Amino acid sequence: MTANSSANVGLSTAQARERIAQYGVNAVPEERPRPFLLLLRKFWSPVPWMLEVTLVIELALGKVTQGMIIAGLLVLNALLSFLQEGRASSALALLRQRLAIQVRVLRDGQWQLILAENLVPGDVVRVRVGDFVPADLRLYEGQVLVDQSSLTGESMPKEVEPGQQAFAGSIVRRGEATGEVTATGLHTFFGKTASLIKTAAAPSHLETLIFTIVRYLVVIDLFLVAAILVYALVGGIPLFEIVPFALILLVASVPVALPATSTLASALGSLELAKRGVLVTRLSAVEEAAAMDVLCCDKTGTITSNLLCVSDLQAIPPHSQEDLLRLAALACEESTQDPIDLAILSAARQRDLIAPSTERIQFHPFDPSTKRSEAVVVQDGNTLHVIKGAPAIVEALTIGKHIPGEDVDQLASQGCRVLAVASGSAGELHLVGLIALKDPPREDSQTVLQGLAALGVRVVMVTGDGPATAQAIASQVGINGGICPPDGLRAADISAHLTCSVFAGVFPEDKYRLVEAFQQAGYIVGMTGDGVNDAPALKQAEVGIAVANAADVAKAAAALVLTQPGLSDVVAAVETGRRIHRRMLTYLLNKMIKTFQIALLLSLGLLITGVFVTTPRMVLLLLFVNDFVTMSLSADRVTFSRTPDRWRIPQLMSGAAVIASAWLLLTFAVFFVGRDTFGFDLAHLQTLVFLALVFTGQATVYLVRERNHFWSSQPGHWLLLTSAGAVLVASLLAGLGILMAPISPSLVIGLFLLVLSCAVLLDFVKVWVFQRVDLR
Repeated sequence: MTANSSANVGLSTAQARERIAQYGVNAVPEERPRPFLLLLRKFWSPVPWMLEVTLVIELALGKVTQGMIIAGLLVLNALLSFLQEGRASSALALLRQRLAIQVRVLRDGQWQLILAENLVPGDVVRVRVGDFVPADLRLYEGQVLVDQSSLTGESMPKEVEPGQQAFAGSIVRRGEATGEVTATGLHTFFGKTASLIKTAAAPSHLETLIFTIVRYLVVIDLFLVAAILVYALVGGIPLFEIVPFALILLVASVPVALPATSTLASALGSLELAKRGVLVTRLSAVEEAAAMDVLCCDKTGTITSNLLCVSDLQAIPPHSQEDLLRLAALACEESTQDPIDLAILSAARQRDLIAPSTERIQFHPFDPSTKRSEAVVVQDGNTLHVIKGAPAIVEALTIGKHIPGEDVDQLASQGCRVLAVASGSAGELHLVGLIALKDPPREDSQTVLQGLAALGVRVVMVTGDGPATAQAIASQVGINGGICPPDGLRAADISAHLTCSVFAGVFPEDKYRLVEAFQQAGYIVGMTGDGVNDAPALKQAEVGIAVANAADVAKAAAALVLTQPGLSDVVAAVETGRRIHRRMLTYLLNKMIKTFQIALLLSLGLLITGVFVTTPRMVLLLLFVNDFVTMSLSADRVTFSRTPDRWRIPQLMSGAAVIASAWLLLTFAVFFVGRDTFGFDLAHLQTLVFLALVFTGQATVYLVRERNHFWSSQPGHWLLLTSAGAVLVASLLAGLGILMAPISPSLVIGLFLLVLSCAVLLDFVKVWVFQRVDLR
């Protein structure tokens, strides 16, 4: 987007109004889905589909009570998921509130302040030290040093002169300039990168998991339903009796509360992380962090502090390092806000080398055309000239000793920016030495990266800087391994480079492709970053992490936003994710065990005894009771694994089948003893079976929540409370005969003690099984 030149007079208000209608506001629009549509989506996935079909059939058969119970399950889980995600979205909206940025613009022939979003192509804008460049500008007066690290990933600032472009989102570090707006909004460099974000989307592993589990369980239940239908046809059982039974068998296999439980667990995890300064913008990322095995870590502003500092001083005799730094400081000026000058002045102050008695007569700030800065000072009554700048330029202005070329090359190979300093009289300048500056790693970076490695997360560094700088920083923070050349990520097939530990010279599209390549290779990918150039990759990654002071677009694209400097909270996010995984693993094991137990009990019970050992209504009541208890697992006390977690469905089903078989034998034993020993009729037997299912279901929760013996760790308070409530409610229903035939309190207590005794014995079997089956 370009405009006709209006460099000297600017635009009129009328012209600006016309152009804002033509080009739109100077902002990157965000898509905001309607809450009502978000709620409806909770009813559109594999789990709700099965319940919805069952609901329709139940109502068509006139089973209103059972239909209402199924509808209650649907609405309860949908509302819970919707409300929890809504709270997370509200936190994100609060985070995205940005201060209104005002800019100096020439309108109607006068300089005035307006909101940056009202800029249009053709506007004339003045930028100064500390300003954000509000739109893409072509300078025509003055020159500025701009920090484009959030756009390009380059840690070194860039000089922009008349005729050159300053991109929206960069920061003016030195100087003052006037320029014409050439592009706004999505048409800027910033906006084009943001538009790339819209094409990025991480796959939902949770949805894939739910569908896989439902498929396994439904296939098993369909086989049992087919057997029951054949039996009904042979035995002459009416279809209006067998169809509700078959439907309830299918409903019992569906993990109805899985989406809501996962949402609740992730929401509670997000609240826990928020207390540590980590804001969660996509709930699924909390659980995805458990499986993350590759973290693509941006260098500038993430591993490093994005703050230049003096890293080395090489004085040329007879000068000392103190002489070198003191003289270099004389050729610096703090008011210019030049990052190099600020770094040298800071180092000089730390060594107390700033001489207050020195009088500066003349000062020329760094000029890109001469590639040096100069100062003339009076020191101890003598006039002294000091220059600092590019080594080759400074050396050409001196006499005497020369700069050792190998010293400059060695410092440059370490990723340093090298300056030479010379001093003396106007006609006799002598070299003082070399100063190396670099963007150092954060103090906690190495510790954090070691912590991630201890958790089984492979860290690779991604940067727009050159290979020398990248390799130097990587070695300082403990990232060892090969370095991928800049053109490696632009090859047709980049899979061969995925073994590299450092990726240098990358562009925004390269980061996006790198994340995609890791995902296609089967990795769960995390990505950290702070700049606009990181945003597409942050959106594509399963776990996109925007660090503190990240650009707004990066925060909007990320799933996790850090509010404290550094990466220390990334470790906390991984640990929290793995605790959530452990809770969800307990839920799934419990659900699988109950599904096997109930499905086999209902089907085999009919095939063996010729009667329904329990009723569809009791099964639905059981589902309600179990769902409330298993949801409390989302707040259970658990430990986290030391390696990335994976969902191993076949292993889970194998372990669940063993425990379910034991409970199935016990439930059949209760039925036959009640029938043959106590002489109970079918209605009382069904109550007895219902109570046995409730008690064994509660026992299962405590068995599977711990890989060792169930008494090895203390359950969470909510789990204990809801479990006690479920046992009490079920006992009251059975004892008082509500919705079922009543049984005596002594029988209720006796059955409870029987299940408790069997649970202790079964726990030893469970430990043996879990030691041989990798359930991670």
